[in-house]
Amino acid sequence: MSHSIAEIPSNAVSCRQVKKEFGTGDNRALVLRGVDFDVQFGEMTLLVGPSGCGKTTLLSVIAGLLDATDGEISVLGQNIDALSGTESVLFRRRNLGFVFQQYNLLPALTAAENAAVPLLAAGVPRKRAVDQASALLAELGLQQRLHALPAQLSGGQQQRVALARALVHEPRLIVCDEPTSALDHETGRAVMGLLTKAAVRHDRAVIVVTHDSRVFDFADRIAHMDDGRIVRSEVTRQALLTASRN
Repeated sequence: MSHSIAEIPSNAVSCRQVKKEFGTGDNRALVLRGVDFDVQFGEMTLLVGPSGCGKTTLLSVIAGLLDATDGEISVLGQNIDALSGTESVLFRRRNLGFVFQQYNLLPALTAAENAAVPLLAAGVPRKRAVDQASALLAELGLQQRLHALPAQLSGGQQQRVALARALVHEPRLIVCDEPTSALDHETGRAVMGLLTKAAVRHDRAVIVVTHDSRVFDFADRIAHMDDGRIVRSEVTRQALLTASRN
């Protein structure tokens, strides 16, 4: 079905004055303090800042895993506050891919089966889903570990399985929390290369929370966060080079 110009969102993500607090009374903590944040289609945006500044909380609010206390959030043109619980689950399943620091792999499934879970949940036949997941794991250097259970994998290998699971169903928005933290330099750059390839589509975007300065050169934009707010955002040399070639 074709879309009118009015139906095409200008940004993959738009946050306006987003606040998130935890606790009540004397235990109340305001973690997000009026965040304004945009993520463009076709780009990889890095979210950086000191530990405890609210980066992971912001990522979780954008992904619909936490409810904002106040503010407006649009993801892929959808006001996520307007979704019911069931609608929110279906929206995330269809459109979002997640890589969080806790890998949440299913212990009884092999690496290939874990990576295939989003396809299986969408009704893709098992053999086709596992084959597609296996091909992606091979790109991540895990072709010899396809049949290994999570307990038989190192932390870095589990992280790559989690990444493959996030990418396998070709989501429109991929959100990653420290995706290279357990990886060596070469593997970390391979992971960022895959994320970059996912981001360059005109209808897709990637957000990466990271402390790893080695991967900054993959970013199109870098948003700097401190004390619960975005304090500045910069367009990178990579984005300028891409724009000059288009």
